[in-house]
Amino acid sequence: MSGELLLEIGTEEIPARFILPALEGMRALLQSELQSQRISWEKIITYGTPRRLVICAQDMAEKQIDTVVTAVGPPLKVAFDPEGKPTKAAENFAFRQGVTVNDLKVIETPKGKYVQVVKTISGKETISLLPEILRKVITNIPFPKSMRWADLDFRFARPIKWILALYNKVIVPITIDNLKTSNQSWGHRFLSNQPFEVSDFKSYLKIVEEHFVIPDPEKRKDLIQNAAQKLAAEVGGKVIEDNELLTEVANLVEYPVTLRGSFSPIFLNLPREVIISSLREHQKYFAIIDSQGNLLPYFIVVANNRPQDPRVVIRGNERVLSARLADAQFFFREDRKKTLFDRLEDLKLVVYQVKLGSMYDKVLRLKELATYLASEIAPAVVEKVKRAALLCKSDLLTEMVGEFPNLQGVMGREYALLEGEEPEVATAIYEHYLPTASKGVLPSSVSGAVLSIAEKIDNIVGCFSIGLIPTGTADPYALRRQALGIINITLEKSFHINLPQIIRRSFELFENKAVRSLDQVLNEVLEFIRGRFINQVVTNQGFDYDVVEAVTSVGFVDLVMIFNRIKTLQELKFQSDFEPLVLTFKRVANIVADKPGGVANPSGFSHEAEVNLYHTYLRIKEDFAEAIARQDYFAALTQLLQLKPAVDAFFDQVLVMCEDTNVRQNRLALLSNIANLFREIADFTKIVTGK
Repeated sequence: MSGELLLEIGTEEIPARFILPALEGMRALLQSELQSQRISWEKIITYGTPRRLVICAQDMAEKQIDTVVTAVGPPLKVAFDPEGKPTKAAENFAFRQGVTVNDLKVIETPKGKYVQVVKTISGKETISLLPEILRKVITNIPFPKSMRWADLDFRFARPIKWILALYNKVIVPITIDNLKTSNQSWGHRFLSNQPFEVSDFKSYLKIVEEHFVIPDPEKRKDLIQNAAQKLAAEVGGKVIEDNELLTEVANLVEYPVTLRGSFSPIFLNLPREVIISSLREHQKYFAIIDSQGNLLPYFIVVANNRPQDPRVVIRGNERVLSARLADAQFFFREDRKKTLFDRLEDLKLVVYQVKLGSMYDKVLRLKELATYLASEIAPAVVEKVKRAALLCKSDLLTEMVGEFPNLQGVMGREYALLEGEEPEVATAIYEHYLPTASKGVLPSSVSGAVLSIAEKIDNIVGCFSIGLIPTGTADPYALRRQALGIINITLEKSFHINLPQIIRRSFELFENKAVRSLDQVLNEVLEFIRGRFINQVVTNQGFDYDVVEAVTSVGFVDLVMIFNRIKTLQELKFQSDFEPLVLTFKRVANIVADKPGGVANPSGFSHEAEVNLYHTYLRIKEDFAEAIARQDYFAALTQLLQLKPAVDAFFDQVLVMCEDTNVRQNRLALLSNIANLFREIADFTKIVTGK
């Protein structure tokens, strides 16, 4: 037999961003409780709206799984006397276990013979366990913020108004402070503000929709999207795809009613992003574009009510939006009275970070660091990068960015173009913030890419230099995301950047602000970026961890070269020649580990095998170096493979650790020279092989 559990927690309006994490938390909590109580289930479904969190577990076992318990008692000689009669120890043990002395068994253990009890405990009925299970689920749902109300001690995201809890159509009795569970739910606050009874999940889904509630967030999203596209098509357009906004809006309503409004075409003179931001960020409206991607003077609004006259609702939203756009138009006009360059001095009054100085200080550092970086990897754009670095933070002081913080960089680009700056300079001003998410869009221009890397290096080195280092639970300055940005931009643009060098240069620009040494910061920043790099190429690109670790552990300098070495080793890892190559290196590495190196002296070789190995090493060394220089790692590995027969013969015929100190040292030097060739590609001891 199987059963069905249905729980609905009815509340005041929960913030949209709380809902999906809360549903995931409910699912995890219920699964954990059912597992710990040995109750099986087939499927768990979660739904949610601003006024209710719903979870249904289907095909649940009606009782716990029986369990077998083994208890070991006293030693046999203590439990029974020499005549085989039970002692007080045996009787007490049997009594505590709820069995008779006759149920005791004798077992052999490493310590000798003991008595034990093996008993089967029948599982309890599920319905008897559910009150405590549901209490734990309800009281532990995770929310970013919670609150108390009235004189209650209980905390939740918003005040709870009702709790529906049913198992096989029977109410599961729980009391949360002064609120008792029932079989009643409530309809939409405005369209059907009344209770109704529920018997099971199937009837719940039917009746709740009859009361103007769509409990499934995905269904609400589909309804909104389909209705919005239909309304947009009526004016010759389509809705800009925005899944983040769609998810948020769907979690703001229980019964979505989608409407189309309009605004004056005169506002289309504003930059596109300003209009979209006014629509999206403040009003939660969807923008509409034509077939060429140009904005149309229309918008989509989603209401949580079915108005008697939709035109009244539309006009109200149009008035609000018109005021927003008029403000934006005013800000745009006022901002243009002063150039980005004119605002530069005022950045001295803007704190970047208390211990790292003002935003003006940051701009000067960016100018130096970006110019230095551009001269190393893209000399043709040095002047453009220098100019963009100087202007890239000035839009923070504009009225528009003050009103719409998400437009930082965007307005810098727009104002720069209007002020006659070169297009690539304007683009770099915008792109130096990219990517804004771990998998976000990367800078398209070389200047933007260079400035973005400089910005992120400055942020990371600055924070590390004053001890603001991310922990396992806290990364307030988003340094992990910025490290990923450096990695992704560098690989995408194939920039050959000397990471230690650029980190040193960045550290120098902090002058006396740093409270930690260069060596500390350099090592920790390199390891920090290396950690992000390893995670990125292993998790997102599917490279084997041992290959990535082998390559990155022999030097973390040029990300492009490192990536290419990883790619080559990964491609060769499962070819027949690769494992013998790895084993050859491991033989060499094992014997030279922790031994002094040096330069091999050919006059000190006496055995044919060591002479042959030395000449083989000399023969491949030059070709190997040329292959490394042109980053042809396949060719370099092919050269190393030629060492295998000579290395094998050397180990078979020569005693490396002989008594003669000079001979021993010379042989170790030869092997160290060979090991160093391998290490120019990877530490092959970290490669996992079948042997």
